[in-house]
This record gives sequence, C-alpha cells and structure tokens, in this order.
Amino acid sequence: MKRYGLLCGPLAALTLWTGIAGLAQFVPGYDSIRQTVSEIGEMDSPMRMPFAAMLFVVAILSLVFAWAVYGVATEAGRSRLAVYLIAFIAVPLIGIAVCAFPHPLHGVFGLSETVSYFAPIVLAVTWRRAPGAQSVVTFSWVMAVVVWIVLFANLIPIVRPEPLWHEMKPFYGVVQRALFVSWFAWAGGLGLLLFAESRSAVPLAKQA
Repeated sequence: MKRYGLLCGPLAALTLWTGIAGLAQFVPGYDSIRQTVSEIGEMDSPMRMPFAAMLFVVAILSLVFAWAVYGVATEAGRSRLAVYLIAFIAVPLIGIAVCAFPHPLHGVFGLSETVSYFAPIVLAVTWRRAPGAQSVVTFSWVMAVVVWIVLFANLIPIVRPEPLWHEMKPFYGVVQRALFVSWFAWAGGLGLLLFAESRSAVPLAKQA
C-alpha cells in the first residue's frame, strides 16, 4: 500500500498545476503572465476558499508522498534527509492557504518554501552511491539545477536590479510559476521513478 503513496507525488503536481490554471479563469481581470499565483487566492478574491482548499489537498498529498519515499529509503538503506525536506513543503502550503495575501505572514510562508527547494540536490548527494538509484540521482541533479536557476530568477524582485527587473516585471507571473512547476515536476518524476523501481524484480532491501 505504501508503494502507491509514491503516486501522490505526481498527483500533487497535477493538482497544483491544474488548480492554479483553472482557478485563475474565475478571477475577473486576472493575468497569469503578469500576476502572482497568490493573487488568485488573495483575501478579496472570489477564489480565495477554493484556492486555499486546493493548497490543503496538495499539502496532504505531499505528506503522503514523503511518507512513501521514507518507506522506500528505509527499506533500501538510503538516506532519509531529503524526505524531511519534501514533507516540509506542507508547512508553507498550509500557511499560504490560511494567511492569504496581503496578510503579513503570507510572504514569510512563501519564503519558507526555499527549505524544500533543497530536496532535489540533497537527495542527489545523499543517494549518489546507493545501488539501484542511478536514474533517480541523475534526474534529481538535473532538476536541482533547473529549480535553483528559476529560484534565483525569483529573487530578482527582492533586489530589483535595473534594467533586469524592468524587463522581467511584465512576465513575473510566468517566472514565479516556473518555480512551482519545476519543483513539483521533480517530486512527480521522483514518485514515478521510485514507483517503477519498487515494482522491479529485485527487492529494494537487496539492492542496498
């Protein structure tokens, strides 16, 4: 049963992506290219409650996914450090859902997501010598690079260097979404790779 929890990784990604895209259609005048995701569920938005509900669902799916990865890591004798970083994503998701923009804590929870963005590189480093984990490690290295490139792009609005910020501002909604897409693409891909691995003829415990 725990093996099927690995599918909650891609399911969480799909729920978030479709939720962000779908709910935005019901916010009058909303521009997905220019505006942030948080503005879909801000305090005065007609989609505040559906947006919060979607984030709660993604948080729960992420926790189940982390639990399943924990099981795989334990059975195969692999490091579980990345598991805790994956599970942590539920904290900012729930915090953002409860503290809708422009609540003072909204930005704090948003920045706290950075903790979980270390998960791909931590998994790649800690599993690099684990037998049978080559595809997972390679995928995690690639996605770690993608996540951190996009993360640095998302830090530009904080320091606002000119003229870079001037050029990015009209497209900031896309830049922000790229961060969510890339991290959850990693989580989804990791879930599918581990699910396929768990169905292999060689038990995980013997691979370790």
